[in-house]
Amino acid sequence: MSSQGKVFNLPEVSEHNTHKDCWLVIEGKVYDVTKFLEDHPGGDEVLLAATGKDATDDFDDVGHSSSARAMMDEFYVGEIDTSTIPSRKAYTPPKQPHYNQDKTPEFIMKLLQFIVPLLILGLAFGIRFYTKKAEA
Repeated sequence: MSSQGKVFNLPEVSEHNTHKDCWLVIEGKVYDVTKFLEDHPGGDEVLLAATGKDATDDFDDVGHSSSARAMMDEFYVGEIDTSTIPSRKAYTPPKQPHYNQDKTPEFIMKLLQFIVPLLILGLAFGIRFYTKKAEA
């Protein structure tokens, strides 16, 4: 191809988003996949949906084989000017009030920590007393 090695910006690549002219950006490289649309195992809509953006994550998420990656060389048309690709912001969850998983009031917990061992001790003495009385 005559345009190999050319540097494109994202708006230029985004113009190629139809069945008759489809370009993708994957790992900083631009590919003209128009001829491959009908043969793509995932269908042409998958490729068309990935136009106009950096499709690297979409490509990697599918888990393409090494032969699929090797096939990309024949569709290569140039590089992307990475400064024209919008940077992704890291996800920050919204601020929420502190959630207390333990809804049992503190005084109940302290009471249980005192009473439960006493009950176990009382049960042990009761069983021992009952078995001694039954032996006699």
